[in-house]
Order: sequence, then C-alpha cells, then structure tokens
Amino acid sequence: MNWRWLRTKRRNEELKEEVEAHLWLAEREGREEGHAENDARHAARREFGNVAMAEETTRDHWGMRWLDDFRQDLRGGVRMLRRSPGFTLLAVLCLTLGMGTNAAVFSAMEGVLFRPYPMVAHQERLMALVGTSRGDSEPTGISWPDFLDLRKSSTLADEMFVSKIMGTTLSLENRAETLPGSIVSANYFDAIGVRPMLGRGFLSGEDVGSNAHPVVVISYDLWHRLFKGDPEIVGKTQRLNGVVHTIVGVAPEGFHGTFVGWAMQFWVPASMEETFEAGGYKLEDRDARWMETFIRLKDGVTRQQAQQEVSAIAARLAATYPETNRGRGMQLWRLWQTPFNHARTLLPTLELMLVVGLFVLLIACANVGNLLLARSFVRRHEMSVRAAIGAGRARLLRQMLTEGLILAGLASGGALLVAYLSEHALVLFFPVSAGVAMYLPGELDWRVLCACAVVSVFSTLLLGLFPAVQASKIDVAAALKTEMAGVVGGGHGKAWARSTLVVVQVSLSFLLLVGAGLVMRSLQQLRGIDPGFSTRSVYVTPIALNGTGYDAARAKNFDDELLRRVRALPGVESAALARLAPLGVKSYSSSVIAADGYVAPADEQETVEYNEVGPEYFGTIGIPLAAGREFSKADDDNAALVTVVNETLAAKYWKGKDAVGQRMQVKGRWMTVVAVAKDSKYESVREAPRAFFYVPLRQNFAVSTTLHVRSEESAQALSAEVAREVKALDADLAAYELVPMGEVVRRATASQQAAVKMLAMLGGLALLLAAIGLYAVMAYAVSQSARELGLRMALGAGQYDLLRLVMVRGVKLTVIGVAVGAAVAIGLTRLMGDLLYRVSPRDPAAFGAAFVVMIVTAVAACFLPAWRAMRLDPMRTLRSGD
Repeated sequence: MNWRWLRTKRRNEELKEEVEAHLWLAEREGREEGHAENDARHAARREFGNVAMAEETTRDHWGMRWLDDFRQDLRGGVRMLRRSPGFTLLAVLCLTLGMGTNAAVFSAMEGVLFRPYPMVAHQERLMALVGTSRGDSEPTGISWPDFLDLRKSSTLADEMFVSKIMGTTLSLENRAETLPGSIVSANYFDAIGVRPMLGRGFLSGEDVGSNAHPVVVISYDLWHRLFKGDPEIVGKTQRLNGVVHTIVGVAPEGFHGTFVGWAMQFWVPASMEETFEAGGYKLEDRDARWMETFIRLKDGVTRQQAQQEVSAIAARLAATYPETNRGRGMQLWRLWQTPFNHARTLLPTLELMLVVGLFVLLIACANVGNLLLARSFVRRHEMSVRAAIGAGRARLLRQMLTEGLILAGLASGGALLVAYLSEHALVLFFPVSAGVAMYLPGELDWRVLCACAVVSVFSTLLLGLFPAVQASKIDVAAALKTEMAGVVGGGHGKAWARSTLVVVQVSLSFLLLVGAGLVMRSLQQLRGIDPGFSTRSVYVTPIALNGTGYDAARAKNFDDELLRRVRALPGVESAALARLAPLGVKSYSSSVIAADGYVAPADEQETVEYNEVGPEYFGTIGIPLAAGREFSKADDDNAALVTVVNETLAAKYWKGKDAVGQRMQVKGRWMTVVAVAKDSKYESVREAPRAFFYVPLRQNFAVSTTLHVRSEESAQALSAEVAREVKALDADLAAYELVPMGEVVRRATASQQAAVKMLAMLGGLALLLAAIGLYAVMAYAVSQSARELGLRMALGAGQYDLLRLVMVRGVKLTVIGVAVGAAVAIGLTRLMGDLLYRVSPRDPAAFGAAFVVMIVTAVAACFLPAWRAMRLDPMRTLRSGD
C-alpha cells in the first residue's frame, strides 16, 4: 500500500488549491477577452460546473474513498452521541452488561474447562483416564499396578502421570493448618512441562516403596506466605501429617496443580501415599482404584485411536488378572468432562451460563436497538434533509451503523473490564470447605479476546442494522411534514418496530426466569430428599492421624480416649468414628465381592464400596437398621469377621432370604452379615440406590478417621470443645471445622446452588433490561402521542381512560412476549436435564411464577409513562401542535 494515499487532509487541500487555480486561470482568460471581472468569474464557474461534485468525483478516482467516508461517519457519529450524553451512557451501560456477561462466561470456561491448568504444556492433547466397570455407570480411579502396566504398554501416549488430591496437616511452630495437596507420580513435573523455580521435581524411583521417599515440592504461594520467600528453602524440612519431609523444590508462581477447584499447596511422590491416604498401602494392590490419572496423546493421535489402544490393554489386564479386573475397562475423558474434579460438575452450569449470557446480550442489543430506533425517529427530519440534498440510502445506513459501532466499541472496553474484575467471581458461588476456599479462576487470553471481538461485531450488526434499515427508508415528502405517532395501534409511525424489539426482550427475559425457576425447584427437590441419615444434631470432623507418628496401637488408644472425652462433653448424646463421612470428597474403599449362593454372570464382577465404622456409628449418624445389630467393641481384629450390608446389596444377593447370618467374601476373606442397614446417600444426593456395606473399624483399621457427634449443642460451642479435647491429646493436630450434616448435604448440592444464584442474577439483569426497554417504548409513545391524547381528553376521555389505554398497550406487548417465550421455553428447557432433579422441564409452577413476575414488571414499567399521560393539559397540548 502507498501510504501517501492516507494523507487525506493534505490531498484535500491540494485538490482545493488545484480547483481554485483552475477557476483563477479561467477567470483571467475571461478578463483578457474583455469581460468584466464579475462576468468573467461567473462565466468561469458556469463552465467548470459544480465544484463540490467535481471534488467528489476526483476523490472517487483516488480510491480509498471508503476510508475517508468512514472517518467522516465516525466523526459525525461521535459528535451526535456527544450531543445526547444520557442516551449514550444508557446505551453503553446496557451493552456493557450484556457483553460483559459473555466475556465473563468465556473467561470462566477458558479458565475452568478448556485450559484449566496454567503453565501446563499441550493441554489440548491432555485427557483424563478413568476406570469403568460393567454394570456400573459411575467411573472409578485406576490402581497403581494397572497404571504401570498401561504406561509400559501404550504406544500412542507421550506421557502418563498421576495426580491425586488430598488434604493434610501442616505443623508450624505454634499452630497447625490444613492444606490441599497432591500425591503424584515421579514423572509429574516433567510430564506437564513445569520446571520448579527453585530446586527440582521428583526423581525416577521416588514413587516406589512404602513411605520410602519423604520429599515434597511446595507451591510458590506456600513458599511466599509461610516461609517468607526464603531463597535457601531447598533442603530444609517441614512436618506434613506429622512426618518430616525434605523440601526439594518450589513450584513457579502461577502454577496451581492439575485439579479443578482447589489450588494445590504441595506435591509428594506416590511412595508417600500411605502417609496421606487412610486404608493401608495401596501401591501393590491391583484392586485399590484410588488414582486420578492423566494421559497426553502424541501429536496427531486422535482420541478414538487412543481409546482403542487403552481398551485393548484393559481387556488384556482383565484376562491376565480375572480376580480383580474381570469386567473392568478404561475410558478417556476430555478435560472439561473430568469426573474426579469439579470440571464435570461445573460443565452443565457453565454451558447453561453461555446460553444465558447470549440471551442477556440479545436483550441488551434489543434494548439499545430500541433506543437507537426511537432516536432515529426523532432525527427523521435530519435524515430527510440529508436525503433531499443527495445522501443515498447506503450512506444513511452506514451512518447509523457507525453509531452502533461506536457504542459497541465503548461497551467492549467495559466488557473486558467486567471480565477482568470477575476473574475470580465464580468461586463466590461455592461454599468454603474445611476452611479452604475453592480456586476457580477465569482466564483472559487471546482466545477469550477473539471471542469478545466476535461478540462485539455481532452486537454492532444486531443493534445497529434494524434501526439503520428503518431510518434509511425515508419518504422525503412525507417525512418533511409533521408526523403524529399513536399510543394504540401499531400502524402509527414506526411503533411496530419498537414493539417487536420489546416482544423479543420480554420473550428472552421470560425464558431466563423459567430456567431460574426450574433450577430453583430442582434445588428444593434435592434439599427435600431424605439422605437416609440425620441432618439435624449430627456433626462431623476429620481426625488426621495417619503419618503423624501414630502406629495402629497408638492410634487405637487415641481413638478410645477421644471418644471417651467427647462422649463426656455436656449435651453430647453419642459419638462414633468412621473412616469417612457421607457425601465427602474422598473415596470410599472398594472391593470385588462374592456371596454364598449367588452366581455372578461370567462377564460381570461387581466392585462394591464400603466404609469402616466403629461402635454406635449407625445410631449416631441416624441410619436405621432394618434387621440385626450394630457393631460393638468386641468386633475387633481378634473376633470373627462381620459386616453390615445395605438393603440394595441384600436384595441383590439374598433376594427373598434373611440376609442376617449369610456370608460374603471381601478381598478373599469371608465375613458374616450381622445387620441390614437402610439405604442412604453415600457420594451424591442425586445417586440412585446402590449396593454398599460396612465393616468394623477395628477389623480393617484406618489410622485417620472422621469423628461423628450427635448433640443438641450449637456447632460453634461444640466445635470449640471438641477442638480443645483434640489439642489436649495432641497439640500438633490441626483442628478441622466441625460441620453439621445439614451443611454437608448443602455443600453436596453446591453446583445446583451456584446455578440458581447465577441464573437468578442474570435473570434479574435481563428483567431489568426488559423493564427499561418497555419503559422507554411507552415513554416515547406517550411523548410522541401527546396531541392525540390531548384530543381524546378534549373529546371527553377521563384521566383513568388514558391510564388504562397506556397500561393496556404495555401489558399487551408483555403478554405477546410471554406467549412467544413460553413456546420457546417448552422446547429449550429440555436441554437443562443435567441440572434438573425430579422436576419436569415444563413445570407449571416455574412457568406460572415467571408469568406473574413479567406482568408485575410490565405494570411497574408502564405506570410512570401512563401517569405522565394522565397529567397532560389538553388545551396547552393542542395549542403547542406537538
């Protein structure tokens, strides 16, 4: 490109000088021929023709005319918007809210779903690997021996690594605190391409053996916050879960691990699994499926190709190890579907937010489009004059679109600011757990910026095109006359166009309100579920003894003394220990089982989860026993092995028989059923009834447990007393929060709660925008119809007749919008299946509530313009000729 063509101002000056020189020469020739000076000047101009047209023709031959026209349109648009600061501010604010909502959702999806692990290389080829079991729809982890065999046999993977979340106690000089961390394979940091900023990662072989390599890599945040950024930190020691670990590295700033939901504070090799995971040493147990595994595919390898190889290896393992792997497979999941962190939980909510964000944007564009349309009608005389002096329809269309572009450009900057300010806003919708807040950051990278640019262009066309087309349809003769608009009847002026945009706004707002109502109803259904245990007067808190120097004998003494002290506290009715509490984040133990008299299908091998519980557990947590007895202190490692099964397991294996007294084989050991417990919820409030069983804690001892307490005392008072007793027994133990079981259930529905909050917030925003749009239309209609209304009053119409006239018009538009929105909602709400529980997508209560809210909003939005119509002075209005 020749840059001299861009020197528009200089070229215009040169053109003017050239035209003036040409006219001067022609005028001089006329004077030389004997004409008078004035006659010579007029003759020169007549011969030259229209100067302005000649200049325009010359500019057309230059090329790049569009750039000059755009500059003029841009300058004119800015000048017109500056003349109406109230209109400009309202339009930019509406667009900023609409575009900012989408930018924030894009940022959240990028940071949580598509690229959730900052600094991790090649995330587009990274996938999660989970275990499957024939007949069971829920995914499981992978066992360490299966992981090693898979890594050795795979030819299509660049890397495979393990990252298992867990919590721990960090012991400091005079206090202890709980931190989230990860158990990882030794190749973890090399596999993800993250190099520690200080020290090193883990060496090959450091993930082998039982508690053989007590080394740790700490996060930048932990290094900076607790160790004051000590540059000599490598080689120093720190007590984690009571075990002294040598700090071998510090992760770089900005790296938070490979778990969606919490920022990891430290990483230990898999050899330290027994220190941080209750239930014994698992690295040699092929039946212990506890690991969260990732696989990075080689460049060019598709997911389908990798899945075929993984399935073939899993089938080979099933044939080689039928006792543990029969009927088991492996499946690859994309990062945003990962089942062992919050990605899969958040996916339906963020998908819904993307659709909702688009609806809010459409409402905002319709709102601003309505404002531009009303403004174009006010400027119709200006447009008529432009058309009369030669402006073509295309030029008028371009001018209106340019004003829309200016508004969208200003709003785009505001939208990016909204996205930046809301980068960590997603976590505000989720509760704090165990004193640790979730970590769900957004990500503003080039992909998000490109998406925002697309939204900006889309918004410009959407909000500017309709008003621009309407404004460009100028009937010059008619438009130069006074035009009177009417409140009633869509044929007066351009009322139909404004009404159409209002109907769009109302329809979309109604759709969002229905969605919010459905999710809220679903949450009510979830909260109304009987989880099978008491949610009142029962509290739980973890007691982390594993790795704190406690062997089994010492841990049993600690448990006995703690229970004795807690049971003696005022107001405590009972207390019991169990390895895990229901609906927690940790995984239950699991085992392949067999039952006397039951012959399993040849291709099926059921793996059932179980919990290790102590005496008084069922009475404390409130799970009724349908038959049999509770575990007692006599059910220890010297007694015969016993178990309590739930009703679903009993019905499957001993249908029609009394399960009490039957035998069941677990991990090669036969146990006698001593009771049948009622079914309850174990991992999710939405889960269907499934087989589950319990074993005595003393017969399958876990060093770290969860304390269950039944008491009518307040959580705050009881928590302080329990913490005091724990500290009295061991000052190095961190006092975890004492959580009511009702709160546990509430946290288990966190994704539904987040969806309700976000939908309610965005639905309220959409409702506000729709109300503004409806108010603007009715206010404009009243102002443009003042003469008509005055004439009606002069002919005998009363004030309340005018009130009714305006209100009926507004409510009519609302009813039409609701009808359209209801028709669309009937089809679209079926897509919300993942967020709904025991609620029909066509729930009449949700539709009815949305209808009432829209009508009330419409009445409120129309009342002020209607009140203004009532207060018109008919004589003054008719005289003014308004």
